[in-house]
Amino acid sequence: MAITLPYCHVTKKSRIRFSMDVIFKALNDPARRALLDSLRAKDGQTLTELEEQLDMTRFGVMKHLKVLEDAHLVTTKKVGRFKYHYLNPLPLQEVMDRWLHPFLGPQAQALSRLKQTLEQQHMKPDLVLSTYIDCSHDALWDALTKGDLMAQYHFACDRITGVHETPGDSIDMMFPGSDGVMLSNTLISIDPKSRIEMSFAPGWEENAHISRCIYLLEPQPKGMKLTVEHYELGPNDGNVNDGWTRFLASLKSWLETGRTARFPMTAA
Repeated sequence: MAITLPYCHVTKKSRIRFSMDVIFKALNDPARRALLDSLRAKDGQTLTELEEQLDMTRFGVMKHLKVLEDAHLVTTKKVGRFKYHYLNPLPLQEVMDRWLHPFLGPQAQALSRLKQTLEQQHMKPDLVLSTYIDCSHDALWDALTKGDLMAQYHFACDRITGVHETPGDSIDMMFPGSDGVMLSNTLISIDPKSRIEMSFAPGWEENAHISRCIYLLEPQPKGMKLTVEHYELGPNDGNVNDGWTRFLASLKSWLETGRTARFPMTAA
């Protein structure tokens, strides 16, 4: 699977090599690996929190974080005066897929609006993931707002109903082989082609905690950047990170290749 980085107008083969060089260079330092380990243990840390864990100057930590951000291994979110750092595992997943893909069967390969309250505007996300996709703006928007298209790539559901056009619309993802709703997303607010805010209501457990998530779409010189922010996660929502990673991997593969490539929780 090609790793697409923005601002890199070169051939596909050399772009892949360049992208991997950037990632491996970022990983080839114990301090940067320590920063990634720290974010894996506790996502969403400030520069001050990370600085306290390393025996180096604040400027040194900033330089290491810049290298990790350039490799897209760390993504950030500014809230008020503070900038929070999040581990972004998707580039590593794509590097692994480059070598693992030939050895895995096709079944196993199958991976906002400003209208918020002041409290929501200054709320720190519990989870932030981003990826770059070589596709058109319209194609990405349709894939995220039309249930029938989502069913073509979703890692766990092939029956999805509904659309996201106006607040109150719901997209429901059905359990395989039943009429039960595995997950329901009700639209809260929408900025056409740029931001989608929705509730996140799991159906896999009784009285499940309902949280809130946001899609942010940003056109790039080549392709699109998609960021997912998840807020108000509950104490039992530990697998949401893995679910989002599989969702984004499946979406990226479908949009870039035109083929369904699901990345389920367990191999088929």
